Amino acid sequence: METAPRPGRDVPLKKDKLQAKRKKTRRYWEEETAHTAAGASPGPPRKKKRNGEHRLQKPKNTPISKKSRMSKKPQVPKKPQERKKPEPQRSLSGAQDPFPGPAPVPVEAAQKFCRIDKSKKLTRLKSKTRSKLEVAEAEEEETSVKAARSQLLLAEEPGFLEGEDGEDTAKIRQADIVEAVDIASAAKHFDLNLRQFGPYRLNYSRTGRHMAFGGRRGHVATLDWVTKKLMCEINVMEAVQDIRFLHSETLLAVAQNRWLHIYDNQGIELHCIRRCDRVTRLEFLPFHFLLATASETGFLTYLDVSVGKIVAALNARAGRLSVMAQNPYNAVIHLGHGNGTVSLWSPAVKEPLAKILCHRGGVRAVAVDSTGTYMATSGLDHQLKIFDLRGTFQPLSARTLPQGAGHLAFSQRGLLAAGMGDVVNIWAGQGKASPPSLEKSYLTHRLSGHVHGLQFCPFEDVLGVGHSGGITSMLVPGAAEPNFDGLESNPYRSRKQRQEWEVKALLDKVPAELICLDPRALAAVDVITLEQEKKERIERLGYDPEAKAAFQPKPKQKGRSSTASLVKRKRKVMDKEHRDKVKQNIEQQQKQQKQEKAKPKGSRPSALDRFVH
Repeated sequence: METAPRPGRDVPLKKDKLQAKRKKTRRYWEEETAHTAAGASPGPPRKKKRNGEHRLQKPKNTPISKKSRMSKKPQVPKKPQERKKPEPQRSLSGAQDPFPGPAPVPVEAAQKFCRIDKSKKLTRLKSKTRSKLEVAEAEEEETSVKAARSQLLLAEEPGFLEGEDGEDTAKIRQADIVEAVDIASAAKHFDLNLRQFGPYRLNYSRTGRHMAFGGRRGHVATLDWVTKKLMCEINVMEAVQDIRFLHSETLLAVAQNRWLHIYDNQGIELHCIRRCDRVTRLEFLPFHFLLATASETGFLTYLDVSVGKIVAALNARAGRLSVMAQNPYNAVIHLGHGNGTVSLWSPAVKEPLAKILCHRGGVRAVAVDSTGTYMATSGLDHQLKIFDLRGTFQPLSARTLPQGAGHLAFSQRGLLAAGMGDVVNIWAGQGKASPPSLEKSYLTHRLSGHVHGLQFCPFEDVLGVGHSGGITSMLVPGAAEPNFDGLESNPYRSRKQRQEWEVKALLDKVPAELICLDPRALAAVDVITLEQEKKERIERLGYDPEAKAAFQPKPKQKGRSSTASLVKRKRKVMDKEHRDKVKQNIEQQQKQQKQEKAKPKGSRPSALDRFVH
């Protein structure tokens, strides 16, 4: 009787099972080798044993060198591998990019965003400090190139107004501009007839989306002026002197007849600040979260709205304060006085930073442009002047007006608006960084009442005017910046985005003590204070810890460290230092002699010669 063979013992394995065992999966990153026989999948190459090879037998009793032990195979010089040329980049369609790599950036466009002045070369720097500065310069250069390249994404361009065949643009009326522009821009021109509660003061939010206005007879309202949606409307039953938005459109400061009040966007009173009484003008510093108030008693008060404390209360000693403006560049407050002067104030200093004599009579209005370079003032002498604030404080241009300007305002691109009675005149310059030309008016518009407030809307070619008859929104082509920063002032932000921005702004809040005329001085080294601290440290310790240590020669061998040789080496170093000092003194004497020879002999001695040395 035949027995069935046991599985796994006598029965030979099938070919398919043998092939399945030998088969290895090929990874997608492995290159495909020579094709194997039919039915077998390609795998990694294997080393084949050569049957014809036989090892060489070593003779007995022969010394084996170390090299032969280490290298059993004969060393063959390797051929240098040729580097493969990089293949040109191809798109998804397979077409070759005709312009590979990043797009080149013009040097002028990159220099526009560069903040480091490479012309000033710092000498005598340590290697570590020099390397840090080089890294900072490289990062600044890379950032400026990226900013210049991203300018292509700014699709909007500033507007302009040109007359046909030499036509004077001042003769173009608002009705003609409304007919020429598109429907969305034409809707931005409107008039609010509010004669019952006028005259009005108005203010735009930082995003340029919301507008707040307050009347002399207690009427206060805020609205989204783009969609004409009313946010709140109340009557405080008291005269309103001025009105200002705080860091966002949800908080509103109103200077009423007696005290300063804070409201929210629903018209609910949140705070009544009685320490700020009889306030006439308001200014808000957004990066410092400071609300500056000028009062009839002559005090300039700074209120920190983030913590609700008064930072400083400064007495200007110039009587009633009714003219105030802020410098957006350095957050310095400009106050106009009845004696024709304009004083510059900071909460860190009790005295004015500077005083400028501007007019023969009292100052009626002050305005500073967005770059902090130019200041416009108007006085009772009917003079309108433009001053340079870059250290000289000298007038650049002046114009005599028939009636005198009672209100002034600068736009984001340097246009200057002046309210004279019931007429608004606008002057334009060559560009954003140039002063406005007072020779020829850019636009002129007559209102239904006397002007009591002016402000250009941010990121919109619109000028808001508050007058005794209500509110007027004028179209001024080329007044505002066409592109806004979505992370800083986004007019289309949601509630969640606004809350996140508020948290970030509070974290980046600038202390009030850092307000000064030149913000770049904060990055400089205070040499006088540094030397004073060094002297105090020496007096406290009794020695100078940073002084150069005395030369100590290193010990040498073979009898070269005897006392005589050590003293000789010390004296040699001391003599060298002495020679260097003598050389420096001789060079200084020669320079002084050359300066004395260069002076004319007949010149009279001056009292200022004591400061030459």
